[in-house]
Amino acid sequence: MTQVALVTGASRGIGLAVAEALAKEGFSLAVNGLADDDELAAAVRHLSAFGVAVMPLPFDVTKQESYKDIFSKIEVQLGPVTTLVNNAGVGVMQRGDLLDVSPESWDRCLAVNAKAVFFLSQAFARYLLARPRSAEVFHSIVNITSSNAVAVATARSEYCASKAAAAMVSKTLAVRLGAENIAVYDVQPGLIATEMTAPVIEHYRKRAADGLTLFPRVGQPAEIGRIVAALAAGNLPYTTGQVISADAGMLVPRF
Repeated sequence: MTQVALVTGASRGIGLAVAEALAKEGFSLAVNGLADDDELAAAVRHLSAFGVAVMPLPFDVTKQESYKDIFSKIEVQLGPVTTLVNNAGVGVMQRGDLLDVSPESWDRCLAVNAKAVFFLSQAFARYLLARPRSAEVFHSIVNITSSNAVAVATARSEYCASKAAAAMVSKTLAVRLGAENIAVYDVQPGLIATEMTAPVIEHYRKRAADGLTLFPRVGQPAEIGRIVAALAAGNLPYTTGQVISADAGMLVPRF
């Protein structure tokens, strides 16, 4: 049976890299973007070149009403959905002192980075539990959070809070869904070169070279993609609830 994944925020960056890695593993893909635009269409064309079935699925992850029948719609075109990758995320509206954080920036981070992860996962779990599933097919939820779920970045406090919330969502999902044979993972990327990090990546590239990370370099989206694909394919058997710190050892305690 072909596995079928919904990847949110998959038009570019880590989400697109995750979708590509899943395509290489033979997954059929529902590719989510905020809008039905040229960027999403380009992602679908790119992924289709790997010889798997791909469908665009534009919707706003913060709009819970968008979730109605979404997995059934994917099933009609691609087959039963086996995998949800919650990748869609946003940064802060403005970096700076937490004393200057606006309610708008706080609400935006929490809505996309935490609330959407919870409620889309809830919708997926309800979908899975309402239908027969083969015990031989691996079903999973993989959440892309951040090393900032653990490590403080004072210029992005609302982002840190949202990712910490998403990390706890991952744990609660793992506990609730374990008995249902649905695995849940929390992948926490560290310094990854994406469009979101482009304004500051050179600063962090230097800090990585100076020892911030144990591997003295920043990471690439494709590396996160390979990690997610391994998890979604069930290549870490007898595991659930794990945090995968994809940060080149940045958070290893040191003296």
